[in-house]
Amino acid sequence: MISDMKNVVADLFETSITEEKLGVPPLSHPPRILMLYGSVRERSYSRLATEEAARLLTAMGAEVQIFNPSGLPLPEDAPESHPKVMELRELVRWSEGMVWCSPERHGAYPKMNVG
Repeated sequence: MISDMKNVVADLFETSITEEKLGVPPLSHPPRILMLYGSVRERSYSRLATEEAARLLTAMGAEVQIFNPSGLPLPEDAPESHPKVMELRELVRWSEGMVWCSPERHGAYPKMNVG
Protein backbone atom coordinates (compact mmCIF):
# COMPACT_ATOMS: atom_id res chain seq x y z
CA MET A 1 0.00 0.00 0.00
CA ILE A 2 2.74 2.47 0.93
CA SER A 3 4.57 1.63 -2.29
CA ASP A 4 1.58 3.09 -4.20
CA MET A 5 2.15 6.47 -2.57
CA LYS A 6 4.59 8.46 -4.64
CA ASN A 7 4.66 11.26 -2.05
CA VAL A 8 5.77 9.00 0.83
CA VAL A 9 9.28 7.63 1.34
CA ALA A 10 8.48 4.12 2.57
CA ASP A 11 11.69 3.82 4.61
CA LEU A 12 10.71 6.89 6.64
CA PHE A 13 7.06 5.94 7.03
CA GLU A 14 6.63 4.05 10.27
CA THR A 15 3.47 1.96 10.21
CA SER A 16 3.46 0.60 13.75
CA ILE A 17 2.31 2.61 16.74
CA THR A 18 3.27 0.73 19.85
CA GLU A 19 2.17 0.64 23.46
CA GLU A 20 5.68 1.74 24.41
CA LYS A 21 5.47 4.93 22.33
CA LEU A 22 1.98 6.01 23.36
CA GLY A 23 1.63 4.50 26.81
CA VAL A 24 -1.69 2.82 25.98
CA PRO A 25 -2.53 -0.86 25.60
CA PRO A 26 -2.55 -2.15 22.02
CA LEU A 27 -5.91 -2.67 20.31
CA SER A 28 -7.04 -6.14 19.32
CA HIS A 29 -8.22 -4.70 15.99
CA PRO A 30 -7.19 -1.85 13.67
CA PRO A 31 -8.36 1.55 14.95
CA ARG A 32 -11.67 2.53 13.32
CA ILE A 33 -11.53 6.05 11.89
CA LEU A 34 -14.48 7.92 10.40
CA MET A 35 -13.62 10.56 7.83
CA LEU A 36 -16.08 13.39 7.17
CA TYR A 37 -15.92 16.15 4.61
CA GLY A 38 -18.26 19.08 4.19
CA SER A 39 -18.56 19.80 0.48
CA VAL A 40 -20.79 18.04 -2.03
CA ARG A 41 -19.25 19.65 -5.14
CA GLU A 42 -17.96 17.17 -7.69
CA ARG A 43 -14.45 18.69 -7.57
CA SER A 44 -14.35 19.15 -3.79
CA TYR A 45 -10.93 19.90 -2.33
CA SER A 46 -12.12 18.86 1.13
CA ARG A 47 -13.17 15.48 -0.31
CA LEU A 48 -9.81 15.07 -2.08
CA ALA A 49 -7.92 15.98 1.13
CA THR A 50 -10.10 13.53 3.06
CA GLU A 51 -9.42 10.73 0.58
CA GLU A 52 -5.66 11.37 0.78
CA ALA A 53 -5.76 11.36 4.58
CA ALA A 54 -7.75 8.11 4.46
CA ARG A 55 -5.05 6.53 2.27
CA LEU A 56 -2.38 7.53 4.79
CA LEU A 57 -4.39 6.25 7.76
CA THR A 58 -5.07 2.97 5.94
CA ALA A 59 -1.35 2.62 5.22
CA MET A 60 -0.71 3.12 8.95
CA GLY A 61 -3.03 0.21 9.71
CA ALA A 62 -6.36 1.91 10.44
CA GLU A 63 -9.74 0.77 9.19
CA VAL A 64 -11.25 3.84 7.52
CA GLN A 65 -14.79 4.73 6.48
CA ILE A 66 -15.58 7.95 4.58
CA PHE A 67 -19.03 9.51 4.98
CA ASN A 68 -20.36 11.15 1.82
CA PRO A 69 -22.58 14.06 2.97
CA SER A 70 -24.56 14.20 -0.29
CA GLY A 71 -28.24 14.07 0.62
CA LEU A 72 -27.68 14.84 4.31
CA PRO A 73 -30.47 17.26 5.33
CA LEU A 74 -29.81 20.56 7.01
CA PRO A 75 -29.98 20.51 10.82
CA GLU A 76 -33.56 20.46 12.11
CA ASP A 77 -34.85 20.06 8.53
CA ALA A 78 -35.66 16.34 8.60
CA PRO A 79 -36.70 13.70 11.12
CA GLU A 80 -34.09 11.61 12.96
CA SER A 81 -35.22 8.65 10.87
CA HIS A 82 -33.87 10.22 7.64
CA PRO A 83 -31.63 7.59 5.95
CA LYS A 84 -28.53 9.83 5.74
CA VAL A 85 -28.89 10.85 9.40
CA MET A 86 -29.19 7.19 10.39
CA GLU A 87 -26.17 6.27 8.24
CA LEU A 88 -24.07 8.98 9.88
CA ARG A 89 -25.16 7.97 13.38
CA GLU A 90 -24.25 4.34 12.72
CA LEU A 91 -20.80 5.34 11.45
CA VAL A 92 -20.30 7.56 14.52
CA ARG A 93 -21.12 4.58 16.78
CA TRP A 94 -18.72 2.37 14.79
CA SER A 95 -15.80 4.79 14.91
CA GLU A 96 -13.15 5.18 17.57
CA GLY A 97 -11.83 8.41 16.09
CA MET A 98 -12.87 11.01 13.51
CA VAL A 99 -11.20 13.34 11.07
CA TRP A 100 -13.30 16.30 9.88
CA CYS A 101 -12.43 18.31 6.78
CA SER A 102 -14.83 21.12 6.02
CA PRO A 103 -14.72 24.29 3.95
CA GLU A 104 -15.79 27.59 5.41
CA ARG A 105 -19.20 28.78 4.33
CA HIS A 106 -19.92 32.48 4.80
CA GLY A 107 -17.14 32.70 7.41
CA ALA A 108 -18.41 29.75 9.46
CA TYR A 109 -18.01 25.98 9.39
CA PRO A 110 -21.08 23.98 8.39
CA LYS A 111 -22.80 21.94 11.09
CA MET A 112 -23.67 18.30 10.39
CA ASN A 113 -26.97 16.87 11.55
CA VAL A 114 -25.81 14.11 13.89
CA GLY A 115 -28.81 14.70 16.13
